[in-house]
Amino acid sequence: MGEWIDHPDALTRLLENPPATVGLDTEFMRIDTFLPKLALVQIEIDGRIGLIDPVADVDLAPLAALLGDAARCCVMHSASEDLEALATRHCALAQLFDTQIAASFAGLGAGLGYQKLVSALLGVDLPKAETRSDWLRRPLSAQQLEYAAQDVVHLPALRAELSARLETRGYLAWFAQDCARLLERARQREPDPEPQQSMRGAADWPRERQALLRRVLLWRDRTARAIDRPRPWLLDDAHALDLSARPPADADELAERTRGLRALRGAQRAELLDVLQQPLTPEELQFAPIPAAPSPREKAAIAAMKEVVAARAKELDLPEGLLCARRHLEALLATQRWPASLDGWRRDVLHDALLARLPD
Repeated sequence: MGEWIDHPDALTRLLENPPATVGLDTEFMRIDTFLPKLALVQIEIDGRIGLIDPVADVDLAPLAALLGDAARCCVMHSASEDLEALATRHCALAQLFDTQIAASFAGLGAGLGYQKLVSALLGVDLPKAETRSDWLRRPLSAQQLEYAAQDVVHLPALRAELSARLETRGYLAWFAQDCARLLERARQREPDPEPQQSMRGAADWPRERQALLRRVLLWRDRTARAIDRPRPWLLDDAHALDLSARPPADADELAERTRGLRALRGAQRAELLDVLQQPLTPEELQFAPIPAAPSPREKAAIAAMKEVVAARAKELDLPEGLLCARRHLEALLATQRWPASLDGWRRDVLHDALLARLPD
């Protein structure tokens, strides 16, 4: 099932006169790289299935033009990682209908997988055998090709069913906001400016040590991206914490303490030593400190805010996680500022009630 596209002429023919809505999916590999390697693009166009081979010498500019057309809506399922994979080949979507997000608004539950959604709405059971395939090998097997085609063939029917349910429930506008937000995040994809926030084990460190940890983590992200290797291959969290807590005296000590890190070569090790030994600037000391474990009073505030979220979710018949994750409540408590991730319809639903639960 599906037409194999590994030549520019075939791609041009496939994309001629496309409809306003197309189904889209990707297969990618992310084993030994920082960025995902795009291995296959599946597209559904008016009942035709194209399996586009990015590994072949095919210019994807026509595909990028189609996906970036503001008049075109792409139907995908759980699109976040696929958007990142497409971005590596300069393909960005203008409009998105994410069937996983739609399923949450439709009352089918949060985080529903594609196979379960197809089964629940269409009564079709899909194979799962190829989910961990090597998608970069060529030729792909018949089983892989069938699996890949199935990932897009049902998207039009899912969109039709889910759109009807969202309209009935009155959630089309909120759903559209969330899809637009997902596309905006995919377009920006800037490194986290405060990566130390996730290192809760360093919450009691002096400010200077936290600032050094932040510098090391920013360097790790920047360098891993530049050399296209996974962050842990360059510097895993345990080494980042250890080196920031006790910076090495010289290159020999650094080499000894980082033995076994596959992507930390001579050039990167020299950069890291400089990162660890250079004095901190006043600007680097201006950062958000790592949150300490919440006090009993703060735990009570988080519990009260979770009750608000649970109550509103029940009223709206929506999953609690769709409204607000615990990390957003913790961020609100720590900064006393409304998180940007809760803007839009979530602000209308939650803002006043959550702020009323913050401790004075």
